[in-house]
Amino acid sequence: MSDDPAAQPVEPRAAATVLLIRDEPGTGDLQVFLQRRVAGMAFAGGMTVFPGGGVSAGDEPDPARWRGPEPERFGARLAQPADLAAALVTAAVRETFEECGVLLAAPAGTEPGRLDAAATWRDDLVARRITLPGLLAAHDLELRADLLVPWSRWITPPRNPKRYDTAFLVARVPDGQVADDATTEAVEARWWSPAEALSGYEDGDLELMPPTLRTLQELHRHDSAGEVLAAAAARDIEPITPEVRREGRVVTITLPGDPDWIYEETTR
Repeated sequence: MSDDPAAQPVEPRAAATVLLIRDEPGTGDLQVFLQRRVAGMAFAGGMTVFPGGGVSAGDEPDPARWRGPEPERFGARLAQPADLAAALVTAAVRETFEECGVLLAAPAGTEPGRLDAAATWRDDLVARRITLPGLLAAHDLELRADLLVPWSRWITPPRNPKRYDTAFLVARVPDGQVADDATTEAVEARWWSPAEALSGYEDGDLELMPPTLRTLQELHRHDSAGEVLAAAAARDIEPITPEVRREGRVVTITLPGDPDWIYEETTR
C-alpha cells in the first residue's frame, strides 16, 4: 500500500470470484470451497480465498453458447456494462474450472455433471492452449450463466499498488462433479463450513482478506445452499471500497456504512 497521498490510483483490474457452495453429504449443512494460496504468490500469498481471478482477453462469450439471464441483467445487478458483465461471468466459469475442476457448462438441454475428458480440457485451459469459449465450441457445450447468482462487488482501495474490481458470484457445485485441490496456486483446498473457517481465522490458523472474512460472516447466517442462493437473488448490491487507515505498523480497515465492522493487521 502506498503512503503517498498524491500518488495516482492504479486502475483496478476486473476480476471474478466464485462462492462455490454445497450441502454437506450426510448432514446437509452449508459448506463453501476455500483454497489456501501458495505463500510466495505475488497477490494474496498465504491467504485462504474463494476460487477466482482476473478477466483475461479470451473471456468474451459466444452469445449462442450462453444459457441463462442475459449479460444486461448481470450488469444491472453489478452496476457494470453488459459486455464487461458477460466477461466477468465467463471468467468466473473459467477460473472455477481451472482452480478446482468444476465446470459450469453442459451440452444443450442437459445439466452439468461428470465429464470424463474434463482433466484434459482443464490442462489445455490452464496452459492457455484454448480459451473457455473455444473449449465450449469444440465440445458443443453451453456456458450455464443461470447457475451463477451475483452476491457482491468489491473494489480495492485507491492507495493499493495492485487493485481489483471483483464480482463475487454464488454457484452450487453440480451433482456428479468434485471440487479438488489440483491447482499449483494453492497448498490446500477443501470444503469448509463458514463457522469452521471463521473459527480458524479467530484462532490465527487461517489468514483471510477483508472481502473473504465479510463474505464468510454473511454466509454463516444461512443453513443451506438453497438459502444462500435465495438470499443472493434478493440482495441489493452496492460496490464496496474498504476504507483504510494506517497508524505506524497497524492498518485498520473499515467498511463504508458499517462503522462497527473493523479489520486490523500489522505490517512488517
